[in-house]
Amino acid sequence: MIEYRDIHKAYDAPVLSGVSLRVDPGECISIVGPSGTGKSVLLKTTNGLLRPDQGDVFIEGESVFGSGRRTLERIRRKVGYVFQYAALFDSMSVYENVCHGLPEEEARRRSPEVLRRVCEALEDVNLEPAQILNDLPAKLSGGMRKRVGLARAIVGRPRIVLYDEPVTGLDPVNSAVVSLLITEIQERLKVTSVVVTHDIEQALGISQRISLLDRGKLRFVGTPGEFRESQDPVVRAFANRQAAADMAVKIMEEP
Repeated sequence: MIEYRDIHKAYDAPVLSGVSLRVDPGECISIVGPSGTGKSVLLKTTNGLLRPDQGDVFIEGESVFGSGRRTLERIRRKVGYVFQYAALFDSMSVYENVCHGLPEEEARRRSPEVLRRVCEALEDVNLEPAQILNDLPAKLSGGMRKRVGLARAIVGRPRIVLYDEPVTGLDPVNSAVVSLLITEIQERLKVTSVVVTHDIEQALGISQRISLLDRGKLRFVGTPGEFRESQDPVVRAFANRQAAADMAVKIMEEP
């Protein structure tokens, strides 16, 4: 479904240094790793939000960066994106925010069919349309804003959903709700999911595979069970809090 081929990206210093990864149809794969290691950068190359310095991404065999504008537009219609902190438009109602997940020509119509699709997307994330459709984001709780952002990502019925830190800023209960929704949406809508997260417990609970980015390269790709059993010290630091504490001490002691 998705193939990252030799992705390189640098700003002041290298961020991604030759990342190659394949994601199968219907799979949920999580990308974890230290802060600043390029997780979100890799995610944003998936549908062309960021152009790599080298390499390419393929969606169902079509090049994201080697194709023309029309092909890229078609690829983007296959992909829903859940932004960190939801990224809702403050001056727009819930209805208007979710409409932004539809192709522009459809969203402009404001037809009964568009209303039906918006309401259906909100119901898919366990929100009651009649209660919030005309509300501004400021009236919603943090967990509800996250779910509206998720509704916007799936209203166009994409084949792929990308999640950028979906539980950042949420309390444990709302984090659990969002994790359950990711699994439910993957199973109900038969989508392929790529989740960038700092929450390793979330990643282990929702994913068929875990990939660990470290210093711009993939250090580990495997199942949650293989991740837990790995003897790699960097992997263990993410899987085990004590191992993480030990590694932090070691880093602090390095000259």
